[in-house]
Amino acid sequence: MRIVVGEDNALVREGIVRVLERAGVEVADAVDNADDLRRSALDLKPDVVVTDIEMPPNHNGDGLRAALELRAAHPEIGIILLSQFLDADYALELVGTHPEGAGYLLKEKVADTSALLDAVRRVAAGGSALDPDVIAQLVNRHGGPGPVAQLTPREHEVLTLMAEGHANAGIAERLVVTVPAVERHVTGIFTKLGLRRADRTQHCRVLAVLAYLRNQRTPYTSREA
Repeated sequence: MRIVVGEDNALVREGIVRVLERAGVEVADAVDNADDLRRSALDLKPDVVVTDIEMPPNHNGDGLRAALELRAAHPEIGIILLSQFLDADYALELVGTHPEGAGYLLKEKVADTSALLDAVRRVAAGGSALDPDVIAQLVNRHGGPGPVAQLTPREHEVLTLMAEGHANAGIAERLVVTVPAVERHVTGIFTKLGLRRADRTQHCRVLAVLAYLRNQRTPYTSREA
């Protein structure tokens, strides 16, 4: 696995590189601005790009724009966005029309080396790795009447893990329940959300959930996590 890292904070950048290299991941390049990130990723064709959203030259979503351009031109390259602030719209913008090979993590989670490595491996394998806090924010926006409000507390937990990209077995392990129990919850969730049976495959169901939440979202103000 080969990774290109984009982060303008030298300490954070070196920390990410060290974590990855200690886990046996090859860091092909580590850069501090969006322009070099584009050039490096296009030249090296890594398996995954891990990049900060806000970077030079303008510190105005430059890392995000570079990531979106790379994703559009080379969808085979996985992208993980790192953000200091919890902003679910960035995650939705990255996912676009397909969740495969896309990740979004809060920078504070990078301190948890297992979370970072898990995200990198899942994205490199074509999966998704969305921060649980982002999914929770999307789900919790719907406090009023509607299908999401009809979900039970356990169904909310399953929906969050499902939208992160976990399969039923992974959800069962995290919630310490059986796989059949998770399958029943998933069936209930899709029924209440009015999602089609065809949307229940692993990648399609992530897309279906995110599409539903995107279509139902209401304006909000980003806040620091």
